[in-house]
Amino acid sequence: MEVDLLLGLPGVFIAGLPDAAVRESQLRVKSAIINSGFEFPNRRLVVNMAPADLRKEGSALDLPIALGVLSATGAVPPARLGTLLALGELGLDGTLRPVRGALPAAILAKRLGLGLLLPRDNAREVGLVEGLELLPVDSLDEVVAILRGQIEPTPPPAPTPDPGATRNTRACRKDDEDYADVKGQGQAKRAIEAAVAGGHNLLLIGPPGSGKTMLASRIRTILPAMTGEEALEACCIYSAAGLARNGHLPLHSRPFRSPHHTISAPGLIGGGQVPTPGEATLAHNGILFLDEFPEFRRHVLEALRQPLESRVIHVTRGNRTARFPADFMLAAAMNPCPCGFLGDTRRECNCTPPQIQRYLSRISGPLLDRIDIQVEVPAVKLEDLESVDRGEGSDEMARRVSAARAVQTRRYGRAVTNAALSPRDLETVCALPGDAALLLHRAMKQLGLSARSRARVLKLGRTLADLAGSESVQAEHVAEAVQYRVLDRKLW
Repeated sequence: MEVDLLLGLPGVFIAGLPDAAVRESQLRVKSAIINSGFEFPNRRLVVNMAPADLRKEGSALDLPIALGVLSATGAVPPARLGTLLALGELGLDGTLRPVRGALPAAILAKRLGLGLLLPRDNAREVGLVEGLELLPVDSLDEVVAILRGQIEPTPPPAPTPDPGATRNTRACRKDDEDYADVKGQGQAKRAIEAAVAGGHNLLLIGPPGSGKTMLASRIRTILPAMTGEEALEACCIYSAAGLARNGHLPLHSRPFRSPHHTISAPGLIGGGQVPTPGEATLAHNGILFLDEFPEFRRHVLEALRQPLESRVIHVTRGNRTARFPADFMLAAAMNPCPCGFLGDTRRECNCTPPQIQRYLSRISGPLLDRIDIQVEVPAVKLEDLESVDRGEGSDEMARRVSAARAVQTRRYGRAVTNAALSPRDLETVCALPGDAALLLHRAMKQLGLSARSRARVLKLGRTLADLAGSESVQAEHVAEAVQYRVLDRKLW
């Protein structure tokens, strides 16, 4: 940020490809400087933002512009500014308002060996970065006093976890979210446990009222807590998206995002004139739940194919490319037909075969091929509904999931799930004995499984072996993994 005072008619000229918010900053900066008791120069003022060919957007540049002006007039020492990275939006009275992207800026400041000057409302989220000189402030006059050495900066508050998030403890979980309240559906609960243990994508198919949404929404109750590195990644994403309000961040609980089926493709995977993260990126290191799966527009669902494979999203707009992380577990729920009662023993399906085919064709074969577990959720039996016995709860399932995740962490030396195994490591980690290899060979021939399906069956078999405490993938693990691929052949 460069500021120069020239001879000529008074005015403020901003160069460096500013957007509308940056161009309007001259009004906010002038009022903030004057109302804070400082002199605004009555000369031609030129503000240059380098590099000149990179578009500048957002109100976070208000404070750097104001500091440049005050430095040019001698109100603050220029040498001190060279050791700081500053950001913040100014009010007309000189107060500082929070901005998005404070946590990534803090990481950059630490990497460059600079101090960070920012609004106090952003201080909680950047408290995650250790070893950083942090100067949280409330107003422009406080900034000037600190830079002049007249007052000492107050220490930043500690970051706080998101109060709306849930963890794997009874104290932090909502009372109405526990798998013990799910009547019956033992097979679906087993499939969900396997999916979470290995990070595998999941599709629940069943008639209305069978409990698909109830089952999927409780996935968050068995998710393991994030590691420090995962939490920092998630917090950076939420900060960049402007969702880290009041310093509340996903420090421990994994994100659980459930967008409505009317969402657009940019809303799901990110985009816009200025690329911003979408729901897939906000679900990074967590769950992306798509209820009423076929009701999403087909081109929106097809946009997920590449992120499900590469776990990153590249958004290109003009001469600008943004790379968003998208390492999430997909959980989806759907009815088997438009009326929802195909295969239901209680009610008759009134859909014609063409109607059913059109409904199911909204989900393409390549997308379905990327879903490791496809499980049928039948209507709950009457005796299960009337039973007073509570089923297995989330605590027991969470313990097994955590144990399986711990096995994977020891095996790979870092927090990597079986679903993220590279092709290079696949045959080594998922080596099959003779009977298991023969079973998989026959399944591929009879079911016509693709090479991708074979790899995903092997990865799922490895997860099932981890849940069972087995050192190697056995035939029963392969058989169970294969049965989760049969449903797409039966319906599609």
